[in-house]
Amino acid sequence: MALNNINLTVGKGEVCCFLGTSGSGKSTLLNMMAGLEKPTKGSIKIAGFDVEKLNEKKLAVFRQNHIGFIFQSYNLLPFSNALENVAMPLTFKGVRRKKREKIAKEMLTAVGLGDRMNHKPSEMSGGQQQRVGIARAFVTQPDIVFADEPTGNLDSKTSAEVMNLITETTRKNNRTLIIVTHDMSVARYADRIVHILDGDISNIEVCS
Repeated sequence: MALNNINLTVGKGEVCCFLGTSGSGKSTLLNMMAGLEKPTKGSIKIAGFDVEKLNEKKLAVFRQNHIGFIFQSYNLLPFSNALENVAMPLTFKGVRRKKREKIAKEMLTAVGLGDRMNHKPSEMSGGQQQRVGIARAFVTQPDIVFADEPTGNLDSKTSAEVMNLITETTRKNNRTLIIVTHDMSVARYADRIVHILDGDISNIEVCS
């Protein structure tokens, strides 16, 4: 899906949602912002970086230092426990084992999984796995977290719990959150809803 005339600024500490149906271009927009796809023209600026100008090596470092991801399918390492999954991004940043385990334990406790640290994904419910994903996304204290259909595999009750946790964690730590979804009930957790249609912004809705 091509994007057209996208001109948008998301402020520090803002919770912003890209809302649209399948094929609207919202996921393409997220991928470009995260440096996973490059635009043919235009610019993407995050934390002072021109994302579209970074090569693959610099992009990897940029994502390690500034970006967190929350995925619909959790994307946890199946043979690693919750503590190891959350500590993994700190490993890439060169944090020593004792310190990264301490930080990971604090994050898991913060998301309500203090008693599940040694459990592997197969031993946890979908909601618990997504909580691990949330802890992993925030463990490096990124400037911006991208949540791609974060409740797509969850029932409505668990979805509400997860969205409350994501937004509360974002605001508590003064991070920026970009949510991509087709679900209006998820979009309502944002400060602004950016409606995406046919690769363009069709409407911007400010939530009270």
